Amino acid sequence: MSKKITGVLTAIVTPFTAEGDYNEPAMRQQIQRQLAAGNGIFCGGTNGEFFVLNQQEKLAVTRTCVEEVAGKAFVVAHIGEISTRETIRLGRQVAALGVDAVSVITPWFVPLKQQELIAHYEAVADALDVPLFLYNIPARTGNTLQPDTVRKLAAHPNIIGIKDSAGSYESLSGFLKAAEGMENFDVLNGPDSLIHQGFVEGCSACISGLANVAPKEINAIWARFSAGDIEGSRQAQENVTGLRTDLYSVAFSPAAVKKAVALMGHDVGESRYAVRFSAEEEQRIRQIVNQYTQ
Repeated sequence: MSKKITGVLTAIVTPFTAEGDYNEPAMRQQIQRQLAAGNGIFCGGTNGEFFVLNQQEKLAVTRTCVEEVAGKAFVVAHIGEISTRETIRLGRQVAALGVDAVSVITPWFVPLKQQELIAHYEAVADALDVPLFLYNIPARTGNTLQPDTVRKLAAHPNIIGIKDSAGSYESLSGFLKAAEGMENFDVLNGPDSLIHQGFVEGCSACISGLANVAPKEINAIWARFSAGDIEGSRQAQENVTGLRTDLYSVAFSPAAVKKAVALMGHDVGESRYAVRFSAEEEQRIRQIVNQYTQ
């Protein structure tokens, strides 16, 4: 990859029809909404409900994103599967669609040693001709990438960074420290509460689920920071942190994010997994979105 991935990439939701099928026209509309705000696209991740998509749907989502973005922004696709073999199989097909990079979650369900995680990632990176980001989200997988492990993996020429969604400043700062002196290895911030702090301390980009709800408000953190307005970036972060705190008090991501987007009038459908909202919860989400977004 010739250009460093920077700025905001939206962990875009996967729209479904009323029948529960992938809704490509609605996905194209959501991509245009993000492009208009200045955001790139991260598809097939947690907010994209990768865990309930079959392989053909994952490929269809990626193909739509690459086509609709048309080179105007970065497109990163998540390809992590529970086995090394299936991750490589999906990764090769996704790479052929023209993404800028892929992201690989740690395998889940079975606890793995750090050396086993190293072997997994090195095998995937060896097999692909597209740059790869590690993806750390231990609350969902039960497996945590340690900073020392990440520094070892950063030596691989095809591993270009890590997306950290552990949710804590301690985790993010540990990876930033591990990446010190590694010119071709970047840290991407996952938690929406740490976007500004991540940029201040050296993150090249953020992957934001809340950008589905507030694309302009999330982008303002990056736009102001990159323009040298550090205080303005911090203030934009405060607004986003308020949105995150209040919205996630109703339900956590990705459920709350997709429901909020739908209640804003966008045709993204319902989540496929077993999550339900009461009428009172929906009304509260509407109030929160109106309070924090334009």
